[in-house]
Amino acid sequence: MASINMHRITSRFAATAVSRPLQGCQVRAAPRWSSLRHLSTSVRLPAIATGSRPQARKSQRFVPGVSGPGNSVRTIFIQTENTPNPDALKFLPNHRIVPESMSTPFIEYLNPRSTISPPHPSPLAAKLMNIDGITSVFYGADFITVTKAGDANWAHVRPEIFALITEAVTSGETIVNVVERKGDEHGEAAVEEDSLAYNENDSEVVGMIKELLETRIRPAIQEDGGDIEFRGFEDGQVMLKLRGACRTCDSSTVTLKNGIEGMLMHYIEEVQGVTQILDEEEEVSLQEFAKFEEKLKQQQGKAAEAA
Repeated sequence: MASINMHRITSRFAATAVSRPLQGCQVRAAPRWSSLRHLSTSVRLPAIATGSRPQARKSQRFVPGVSGPGNSVRTIFIQTENTPNPDALKFLPNHRIVPESMSTPFIEYLNPRSTISPPHPSPLAAKLMNIDGITSVFYGADFITVTKAGDANWAHVRPEIFALITEAVTSGETIVNVVERKGDEHGEAAVEEDSLAYNENDSEVVGMIKELLETRIRPAIQEDGGDIEFRGFEDGQVMLKLRGACRTCDSSTVTLKNGIEGMLMHYIEEVQGVTQILDEEEEVSLQEFAKFEEKLKQQQGKAAEAA
C-alpha cells in the first residue's frame, strides 16, 4: 500500500474504540492473558506517514428485474471500490460470500485448479479465473477482490466480472462449496482456520500480537480488498503474510514495515520487527523486479554521464 495508506491505518490503530466484528462472525472468548496485561490505547502513536489518504472511488451498478429463486423478481446493487493496488478491484454485491459456518475469514484462489479442488471449490471463482487476464480471486466475508494481469484492461474485463457475480448472486448459486480433502492437494485454495483466532496454547506475547492484528490492522486491510495472516513469532520477529489485493501490491513492504511493524513495536516491547512471508512465485517476482530496477539505474547513470 502507498504511504498515504499508512496514515489511515495509523489513525485507525489510534482509535480507542475496538472495531465491530463482521455480522455473523462469532466473538472470541477473552484470552487468558487479558487479565495480566493491557494495551494502552491512550498513548500517542509515532508518526508513520504524512498526508491524508484520498477517498477510494466507488461506483454502483444497478441490475433491475432479475429473476431469482421461485421466479421472484429482485434487484441488486453491486458496488465497486478501487484499491491501492491498481491491478485489483473490490466488488461488494451486498451478499454473504464466505459462509458463516466456515472458520476461515477469507479464501484465495491463485490458479484455475484451486477453484475446483478441495477443500473449497467455487463455481463462481472458476468462471472468474476463466476470464482472459484475471490472475487471482479473493473472497472476503462480504466482498470479492479480483486481480488482473498488468497488461489487462479493466474496461474490457470488468463488465464480464459484473455479469458473472450478478448471475451467481441472483440465481442463488452456492458461492463456496465445502469438500473433504482426500490426501495431499497442491495449489491449496484457502487457509483452514483463522490464523488470528484465540488459542489457549498461545503465549501472552502471541496473544497480544493477534489481538492487535485482529482489532486494529485487519479492518483496514480488509477495506483495501485484502486480509492478513499470522505465521508465527520467533526471535522477536512477527511473521506475516498479506493476502488479496495487498499480496501483489508494489508497496506491500511499506505497509508491513512503516505501518504494521511500527504499531506492533510501539505497543509490544518484545516485538523487534516484522518479516513478510512470500510464496515462491512472489520471491521470484521480487528478484526480477530488483534486477530490473538495478538495470534501469545503470542506464540512467550512463545517460547522465553522456549528457
